[in-house]
Amino acid sequence: MLLRMEAKLAGVCTPVFTSHPVRWLGLVALCSIFILSGVTKLMDFNAAVAEMERYALLPARPIAAVVILFQLSASVMVISGFMRWIGALSLAVFTVAATFIALRFWEMPMGQERFMAMNFFFEHLGLAGAFLLVAWYDLHKWRRGETDWS
Repeated sequence: MLLRMEAKLAGVCTPVFTSHPVRWLGLVALCSIFILSGVTKLMDFNAAVAEMERYALLPARPIAAVVILFQLSASVMVISGFMRWIGALSLAVFTVAATFIALRFWEMPMGQERFMAMNFFFEHLGLAGAFLLVAWYDLHKWRRGETDWS
């Protein structure tokens, strides 16, 4: 009975949730934090430099410039489908690295700030996992010889 209900629900949902516009919206939503971060850093480059200095990433100015370029270009790759798997894997690795640099909750004293940092840490790991799945999907299609990269 449950399998029949699942099949019926899947039959209703499949045409909507497997459409190109929904996939595109999902990819935009997935990349939105990197687009926002890149644009914000671009609009206030001095704040971006200060952020790099806060995390002891030196020389801060060139690192800030590379981070901006990376966040925006990798997001475009994921959304456009141009070498999507490379953009997705890059954002996954970047997210994990940035998470370990910025959200070191295990070094914080117990309390609300530590709890929030821990939640953000694991949210970012989830985000990295989503990018890993995007890369997996595209590489799986590549292996099968499918050419629809939209």
